[in-house]
Amino acid sequence: MSAPAPSPLAIVEAEPLPRQEEVLTDAALAFVAELHRRFTPRRDELLARRAERRAEIARTSTLDFLPETAHIREDDSWRVAPAPAALDDRRVEITGPTDRKMTINALNSGARVWLADFEDASAPTWENVVLGQLNLIDAYERRIDFTDPRTGKSYALRPAEELATVVMRPRGWHLEERHLHVDGRPVPGALVDFGLYFFHNARRLLDLGKGPYFYLPKTESHLEARLWNDVFVFAQDHLGIDRGTIRATVLIETITAAYEMEEILYELRDHASGLNAGRWDYLFSIVKNFRDGGARFVLPDRNAVTMTAPFMRAYTELLVRTCHKRGAHAIGGMAAFIPSRKDAEVNKVAFEKVKADKDREAADGFDGSWVAHPDLVPIAMASFDAVLGDRPNQKDRLREDVDVKAADLIAIDALAAKPTYDGLVNAVQVGIRYIEAWLRGLGAVAIFNLMEDAATAEISRSQIWQWINAGVVFEDGRRATPELAREVAAAELASIRAELGEEAFASGRWQQAHDLLLQVALDDDYADFLTLPAYEALVD
Repeated sequence: MSAPAPSPLAIVEAEPLPRQEEVLTDAALAFVAELHRRFTPRRDELLARRAERRAEIARTSTLDFLPETAHIREDDSWRVAPAPAALDDRRVEITGPTDRKMTINALNSGARVWLADFEDASAPTWENVVLGQLNLIDAYERRIDFTDPRTGKSYALRPAEELATVVMRPRGWHLEERHLHVDGRPVPGALVDFGLYFFHNARRLLDLGKGPYFYLPKTESHLEARLWNDVFVFAQDHLGIDRGTIRATVLIETITAAYEMEEILYELRDHASGLNAGRWDYLFSIVKNFRDGGARFVLPDRNAVTMTAPFMRAYTELLVRTCHKRGAHAIGGMAAFIPSRKDAEVNKVAFEKVKADKDREAADGFDGSWVAHPDLVPIAMASFDAVLGDRPNQKDRLREDVDVKAADLIAIDALAAKPTYDGLVNAVQVGIRYIEAWLRGLGAVAIFNLMEDAATAEISRSQIWQWINAGVVFEDGRRATPELAREVAAAELASIRAELGEEAFASGRWQQAHDLLLQVALDDDYADFLTLPAYEALVD
């Protein structure tokens, strides 16, 4: 008797969307189901390993480079695969979600690369998940346009040679996609996002002279990079595409990954394109992992932790040295400023800060950097043009002067800055305002002239949690307590109500956002990711 055929992938509790049949084809869903069956068990094991490693950090309050992989770090002979032409020059990259307007604006922005984001800049509503894929297909087919119903302004793509190269970011390993089930359990969002994109676009991109390129978020170890590499090998073989066609850039946005940069590149070496130095998720990871490590791990206000802080400088310089030693691109962090249409002085000050930041990255050896708004592309471009000239990158600059010790990466107490009461207020303000938008399906939100995403909400709620649990005393003598956080949150909610008016306030998700922020900031049991409980409340 033959074995029964595996049960098909099921779409669960999802309202039909326009043109969804172009994305959710039987063949594409079968491919995602196969990815799930082959790789989700290993994903589950690696998530369990994260918890074990976190427990070890709680016990020891330290991290070190791995002794068992020293041979990889000491072997000077290996390199990652050479960059394809479309990814050789990455001097400016713009980030953003894959809604229709953003897709056109990002591709037209003048940046070399667009990080098309299904992760932190996109709330994972079913509509965003499916129609985001459709927008990318339409863009590659040049059948995308958009007319803003509010302003009447029309948007269309520029000529192909002027468009940014797309590097797509799927969700992290920890998130599920509740609307797609195989054998009764949800498929990891990472495999849904990767699988649908690769299945529909790999050949289409090759025909355009580019390829399926990815940013890999929230990676915590080289074993997680190995899992991604195995996914890539299977996917390419399954579709009959040459191995090495996929290229991946890994975000080093967790403190544990910072100790495994070379190993991560090694695991992905046939598919590796580079590493990226994030900021907010990296700080969030430090708080998460060392949250019970005592006063020496307490971070000051998030805006006081610049990339020139000693432990952040150690991280970025090690990243450049590691990438260039192995022939990979080193990509710098985000300039999140959103220009004001009303305040030229605010813009002037902010543009000067952006220029200084990008000048520093280019001088340090980075090959490119991120911006959140098209108006920042020329500023970042000028900084890298000044250093690179006509060269596509500066991977030949090996930074052999850099010598980072394990302790340097967690020398948090080298910072003179301390937490402030204003920092607590800002964390509450940003947390509530961002979560409210996220619950309505918006993942990239302009707040106080900065483009915020889930990473900023994570560092905001983590700092509230850390300061309270460390018993921080602010400069005015007030102690960080749950009661003080609730008082600040209540005041912010009242301020928002007054700012918006009763009708607009009532139509939002403000009370729910307030409650969720306090839940993840005050609970004794620290949630690994804010987006896990938030996903349960997400409007679909």
